[in-house]
This record gives sequence, structure tokens and C-alpha cells, in this order.
Amino acid sequence: MMKPASVSEIKKKLKETDKTALIEICQRLARFKKENKELLTYLLFEEDDLPGYIKNVKEEIDEGFLQVNTSNVYFAKKTIRKVLRIANKHARYTNSKIAEVEILLHYLTNFKGMNLNWQKSTALINLYKAQLKKIDAAISTMHDDLQYDYRREWDRLTL
Repeated sequence: MMKPASVSEIKKKLKETDKTALIEICQRLARFKKENKELLTYLLFEEDDLPGYIKNVKEEIDEGFLQVNTSNVYFAKKTIRKVLRIANKHARYTNSKIAEVEILLHYLTNFKGMNLNWQKSTALINLYKAQLKKIDAAISTMHDDLQYDYRREWDRLTL
């Protein structure tokens, strides 16, 4: 089996590659996986408007939570995890702690406000706490002023 090159090797090779070849590489990447195409779309069209991108992701999260089947915790759990995967994917694309925190805080706000008795499900409690922990870690890397603002919202969501 062929071993993929390291990130530094790829970076070095990309620096040596001419513009036309880079365009061809990006087009081929976009054809192979939906995530590659989504990331390229973000980088090419949406990276310059981070607040607008975050707003769109929040709307997607809202739509996902509207689809949660609240009649049964098992079915709800599947949709809640699906929405979390979407939130994490978009946060990863931005490579920004601020975007990650805003997206996950919005996710947890929707989660907590759901018309479902999810506190009786150990799996959902653990999922919620894991996201709180992730947000806490991201907030701690920010400037003090931002930490204060985000910490207040984080405190509101703690169990």
C-alpha cells in the first residue's frame, strides 16, 4: 500500500508547482470527496466573510434541530449527533477559535432548549459535557476581552 506524503512534503511540492498545475490539482480534489469540495468552496468564496459564514452555519444548525424527533431519545440522539458533525466540520473549515466557539455555543443553546428530556440519557449528557469542555479549551486560548464575553455565555450553558 502506498504511504501518503507528510504535510511538510506536500507543502514543499506545492511551492514548486506552477499555477496551472495547482488549479488542476484543486479541481481533481474537488471531484473526489464532498468535504474537499465544501472546503474549497469555503476557502474560495466564504473565507473573507467569517461573520456571514458563521451566520449560515448557525442557520444550518437551527434547521438540523428542527428535524430532531423528540418523541424518542434514541432517534433524537442520532439527529443530534448528525448536527454536531455538521457543526464541527464547518468549525474545522474556518480554522478559527472564535468561529468554533460561536458555532458550538449556538449548537449547545439549541441542544439545551430542545423539547426533549435528554438529561435522562447518559450518552446525551456526555455529548453535551464534551462540547462544553471543547468550548472551554477554545475560550482559554483567546484574548481576555473575548474570554470574558464567551465565558458568560458558556456559564449560562453549564449543567
